[in-house]
Amino acid sequence: MKILALSTSAHRYQSSGLRTGMWLGEFTHFYDVLTEAGHEVELASVAGGTIPIDPVSLKTPVIQMGGTNKRYEDPEFMSLLDDTPSISDVDLDSYAGIYLIGGHGTMFDFTTEPVKAAVAHFADAGKIVSGVCHGPVGLLEVTLADGTSLLDGRRVTGYSWSEEKLARRADEVPFSLEEKLSAEAGEYTTAAVPMTKHVVVDGNLVTGQNPTSATGVGEAVLELLG
Repeated sequence: MKILALSTSAHRYQSSGLRTGMWLGEFTHFYDVLTEAGHEVELASVAGGTIPIDPVSLKTPVIQMGGTNKRYEDPEFMSLLDDTPSISDVDLDSYAGIYLIGGHGTMFDFTTEPVKAAVAHFADAGKIVSGVCHGPVGLLEVTLADGTSLLDGRRVTGYSWSEEKLARRADEVPFSLEEKLSAEAGEYTTAAVPMTKHVVVDGNLVTGQNPTSATGVGEAVLELLG
């Protein structure tokens, strides 16, 4: 089966101009789980074209140990990020689900209508909707065909405010993802210790809290695929 992985196209924080983008390990770890099991993961981005990578994602020790640097040094793999279709141009019906890749860039463009429409499309079809870290920004304010909110009564997780402060990005982001998810969802939970694995599965909705949860999200999606 095929899963659509969606990345941010935003490459800078709007306040400071510091570089951001996709958190690379959140793509590679999920990709490896699904493809090693025989499934396909195809990449798209909000605006299309080349996907920016958050430079910090190449330096974090836990991500390096997970094999991200090996992928970064593989030209064939990295070419997947070179010329991606925009989410508006993707045939959503050809995928079994969507995976919202994190990275701080999502705070600026996963709030847009094309992303919300794509997420609603998968949810209305009863397909898998998944995301990790800041990826669940794409779950906010998503209205389904019956007029209800995607997150109404649902259990979710996502990047916590304590992790935002630990990453020294609390002054850069336009809002607290923890606060928004807590307000919209039925239940928002986090790991007892920041930056440790935490994955929440609620039916076909799978969310992971932080970069260390990307493999776990992939494993949960794999189980749903059967």
